[in-house]
Amino acid sequence: MYKKNNTEQVHTLMIPRDDEIIGTVYKALGASKFMINCADQKQRVCSIPGRLKRRFWVKENDLVLVKPWVVQGDEKGDIIWRYSLLDKDTLKKKGFEIPK
Repeated sequence: MYKKNNTEQVHTLMIPRDDEIIGTVYKALGASKFMINCADQKQRVCSIPGRLKRRFWVKENDLVLVKPWVVQGDEKGDIIWRYSLLDKDTLKKKGFEIPK
């Protein structure tokens, strides 16, 4: 639990759904695009959708949640969440594969 301005805020862990994959940012390509090493042993060029651009900042070696596109899903996707360092440890304990 985090406290912010005398109000309690609960931190929830985003668990990947069926069509989502955990990945590690390999390289920043510019224009909100990143090269991601995904847990399914594929590299994807992923971007941050416009509605999320100002919500979180992504840098190299961050752990992110990726939603592959319906078309070209093996090559491209969207970044929908960035995990914190504490989330990374929790995901490992729950048995999720963390790509390097």
